[in-house]
Amino acid sequence: MPVQISSRDNALLKDLRRLATGNTDYRKQGRFWAEGDHLVRAALARGVAPGIGVFSESFWPQALNLYGQTAAKNIVISDLLFDQLSTLESPARMGFVFELPAVPALQAAQASVVLDRVQDAGNVGAMLRSASAFGFKQVIALKGTAALWSPKVLRAGMGAHWGLRLIESAELSLVRQLTVPLLVTSSHRGDFLHQALLNKCLPMPCAWAMGHEGQGVCAELETLASQHIRIAQPGGEESLNVATAAAICLHASATAGLP
Repeated sequence: MPVQISSRDNALLKDLRRLATGNTDYRKQGRFWAEGDHLVRAALARGVAPGIGVFSESFWPQALNLYGQTAAKNIVISDLLFDQLSTLESPARMGFVFELPAVPALQAAQASVVLDRVQDAGNVGAMLRSASAFGFKQVIALKGTAALWSPKVLRAGMGAHWGLRLIESAELSLVRQLTVPLLVTSSHRGDFLHQALLNKCLPMPCAWAMGHEGQGVCAELETLASQHIRIAQPGGEESLNVATAAAICLHASATAGLP
């Protein structure tokens, strides 16, 4: 049977509100909030089960058969309390609390994405999706990058988190330990991506470095680059959104050796 909570001052609900609205509260609590059916299905598909399920009263009868046995503990709250908990424009009426996974050790030879102070949560989540889709299973987020397990990044990642090795708040020294070539994106220097593909000089596995939305990749990271890559823009725009650039570059590397 689920636990019924009726008071908005309940200690657990207060903690959940902090998880749902804060960017880094998950680090203090050692757990994170994921709202909606899609995220929990993505987690279950990877063999990751939530610790707590939270449901609105109106949704619980429908959710019982689907999710009644998913979490170790289920909580039912009024629709009003769920609306106060949710940050979505249209609350999903269901959310789950997961234990924050331990930070994995670096795999030096793994195809990777290095995020250098990428600050927009939507961009970070989108890049996690691209990394997972194109086989870059390790993401190294340098200090200054948006918190990887924050609610906004989780929503934008659409479940990619559970298929990746996520190392956040990393120092530049960790990137130096990679044994794969480091490719640094630039809007004004280096080989054009399409020419690198034609000349078969795009390595795989490799690590792609994606930089700050306004400043790009830092100078220290640029000095570690094996290769600088830029994307041709025949339409004449000055630059691309960093998440768009990442998708183009990761796809190019992943498919370079395909027939």
